[in-house]
Amino acid sequence: MAPMIIINFKAYKEATGENAVKLAKACEAAAKKAKGRAKVTVAVQAADIFRVAAAVDTKVVAVFAQHIDANGQGKSTGFITAEAVRDAGASGTLLNHAEHKITDIAKRIATAKAAGLATVVCAANVAEAKAIASLTPSPDYIAVEPPELIGGKVSVSKAKPEVVSDSVAAVKSAGSSIKVLCGAGVNSGEDVKKALELGTEGILVASSVVLANDPEEALLGLIEGVA
Repeated sequence: MAPMIIINFKAYKEATGENAVKLAKACEAAAKKAKGRAKVTVAVQAADIFRVAAAVDTKVVAVFAQHIDANGQGKSTGFITAEAVRDAGASGTLLNHAEHKITDIAKRIATAKAAGLATVVCAANVAEAKAIASLTPSPDYIAVEPPELIGGKVSVSKAKPEVVSDSVAAVKSAGSSIKVLCGAGVNSGEDVKKALELGTEGILVASSVVLANDPEEALLGLIEGVA
């Protein structure tokens, strides 16, 4: 299966509203040029899911929510429900990002799965990755991102390769089929290549694509690291 490349739009102005559509289309263009070498996914703000999903071919670029709450439909004013993001066009969600930590991870995973959403749960280190891998239900992906490297110019796969490889080993030791991604400071195809060599099945990035002068070319540069 092709490696996963998730572009987290965060709440950057360059990735909000019509800018989110423009950026998603750039990611779609890169994905088409890559001809299936990578599974490209964009994680957008809840308010932009519908417009982005309507603007791109979601078979080429999957659309994920950046977060969901565990609240079900009904009396849940102000919460983001799994059903709402699914019906807006999302096929998955991030959870527990370093910028939005949660404590009831298992409950959120269960909520997402009940709505048919794929789950990518972020972990700050090996211990957290191992703990998440032991949860029931388990997520589809665990993305290891040391917070101190997020948004930087040095990739975790170079700065702390042991965090990546040890996380992969910890998740596999749990006897699960969870796929491991890595993020934080991933800026080049070489960074992606190293991440895959360390045993991951993809990456989670943000600013290296979102804030690039040419997001399409930036994403293609990352895909170059895929064998």
